Amino acid sequence: MPPTRKDQRAACPATSSPLEHKPVDQVRHLDHLLESCFPSFGGAYLRRIWKLLDEAIGRSVPMTLAVAGPVTASGQHLAWLNPLLDTGWFCLVSTTDAVCYHDGHRSLDNADQHPFHEVPIFGDDGALRDDRTIRTDIGFDEDVLLDQDEFLTRCLLRPEFQKRMAGPEMRYLLGACYAAQEHKNQVPEGLMALCHRKAIPVFVGAPADGSVFLNSVKLWALARGQHLDYRFELDLHHEVLESCAYHLWGQSENPVGSLGTLVLGGGVPKNFNLQPEPALSQILGFDEIAGFLYDIQITSAPVTDGSLSSCPPAEAVTWGKVDKDAFQRTTESMQADYSMVMPLLTKALLDKRARLLRLAEEMGMETLLERHPEARGYLREETGYRLYDQRDRLFQNLQERIDRNAPDLIPGGIA
Repeated sequence: MPPTRKDQRAACPATSSPLEHKPVDQVRHLDHLLESCFPSFGGAYLRRIWKLLDEAIGRSVPMTLAVAGPVTASGQHLAWLNPLLDTGWFCLVSTTDAVCYHDGHRSLDNADQHPFHEVPIFGDDGALRDDRTIRTDIGFDEDVLLDQDEFLTRCLLRPEFQKRMAGPEMRYLLGACYAAQEHKNQVPEGLMALCHRKAIPVFVGAPADGSVFLNSVKLWALARGQHLDYRFELDLHHEVLESCAYHLWGQSENPVGSLGTLVLGGGVPKNFNLQPEPALSQILGFDEIAGFLYDIQITSAPVTDGSLSSCPPAEAVTWGKVDKDAFQRTTESMQADYSMVMPLLTKALLDKRARLLRLAEEMGMETLLERHPEARGYLREETGYRLYDQRDRLFQNLQERIDRNAPDLIPGGIA
């Protein structure tokens, strides 16, 4: 018997909440605007993204950040990314070699002679090339790249780089070089320097796809020809295993017992950020390894293109990268250019933290937590998790567990 119209009607979910509508002139704060004045369509996606970020931070969930795109070349790190990371809410960053490379431009000795400037996106790029102007959505002189290459060459030849190391160690050392250069020239703190100061590990899943590594390639080739002594080597095995060690920390040592992730853009930074769970569970055979509890992503890639960049959290659940029991409530993927919404979201988060801090001073923390339990997460220590400072211990803990599992990991007849 064919289904009737009544049979085809779906009941409203038991967990649904009433749709809020408030006029914009009746809200005082930006977070209240996001909660009450974006009821539907694309606005509703933004509202849900905000509510999940607010919830994850309020629950003290350590967050990882995956960010692709020219955030440092375009100055977005100075506008919103650095203030977001400086809160102590984020435990590690997955990004691109290019982001690390372009982060150094504004602190170069002659940077004031080569200012960044606006250029038309649909202008005459041939004329810009003749003028030796590099363009993303902003413009700068090609000499900036040449000066950055010289600066990086000098950094990579320093004694502390002359050994085999994982990428987070190399970028931690590079962050110290950038910080010294920024202090010397009295310019604002960049992304790498901030991550060095707060001991936030920085991962790059495709290190050969960028100019930091290209400068290392130059030195490696010169060393092969015996023109200079250069012994730096990038240890990718250690880098991947180190990311697994931090994920294991999030599952076992972190008091919340879970991790969240904010994914901006897609590509390799997104995949590298999500891969520790399958590495630990499928490859290394660890039991009871969960995926991310919160997966909040903003990407301009349409899901119909089948790319990793557009892969929604629900698809990641099937790979084990996102918690299968909570994802319907704790994940969201919004199709947008994150540069359009992250300044608003970051400002709302920081304003709410400042408001909760004022209330704590007025009424005391105990009373505040009774009325606003999310204050515990918002007002956690700004020093952050400083995972890089714990890297040796966490890496050793993981290695010991792998050693115990070794008999099960080696195919029969090989050992």
